[in-house]
Amino acid sequence: MDLGIAGKWALVGGASKGLGLGCAQALAAEGVNVVMVARGADDLQAAAQALLAAAPGVSVLPVAADITTPEGREAAFTVAGGPGKAFDIVVTNAGGPPPGDFRAWDREAWIKAVDANMLTPIELIKATVDGMASRGFGRIVNITSSAVKAPIDILGLSNGARSGLTGFVAGLARSPLAAQGVTLNNLLPGAFDTDRLKATMVGAAAKTGQPIEAIANARRQGIPARRFGNPAEFGAICAFLCSVHAGYINGQNVLADGGAYPGTF
Repeated sequence: MDLGIAGKWALVGGASKGLGLGCAQALAAEGVNVVMVARGADDLQAAAQALLAAAPGVSVLPVAADITTPEGREAAFTVAGGPGKAFDIVVTNAGGPPPGDFRAWDREAWIKAVDANMLTPIELIKATVDGMASRGFGRIVNITSSAVKAPIDILGLSNGARSGLTGFVAGLARSPLAAQGVTLNNLLPGAFDTDRLKATMVGAAAKTGQPIEAIANARRQGIPARRFGNPAEFGAICAFLCSVHAGYINGQNVLADGGAYPGTF
């Protein structure tokens, strides 16, 4: 299927590895020019070079910056050869806040979580969405978490910040932007084979004294698919949501978790 987005420009956060990289790869494979933003310069440069090799003919511009800061966002918007703020596709993605007990989180921890996982996506949307509307096409995809639908007690910082973003997007998606060709959706990953998942399991193993593989197997058994997702299949979902074929999908929370969520709605 031709997704109809070749030649467009995408901004992808957290694009040096994991789910962000999966999205950047899938978009580049469709002929989309990509501005990749991540904090780790070495990993980002390696990912960009691999992307260029796999998708010759597209522009791939790595920006080593912290997208959660005004300076990082400005670097993405002013990178040489990029589209400025005239992005057709924006995939917001930032590392989730740490797990823990809410009693241990002070105001600074909450502000940091809200800034990274709610306010940063809103700032990126605000900077780009009107330009999308003026050109008659735009796709915003926010990578959030399955915890938005099924909150996890130790992920309170993430539950709160991402739920705030979800509510904001729900309202904005019902605005006149929809009639101007702009869609806003959230993509909710469950357990995917990423560094964050591995770090979580390492922590669980240290806490329980069990081997990491035992922790991983138990986690897999709780997923009807009996496996973890991989970034490539996550990226394919993202690319479809960014396509011309997804113009009637708007204001949705698309859950990709192998069937782990136990509810009906």
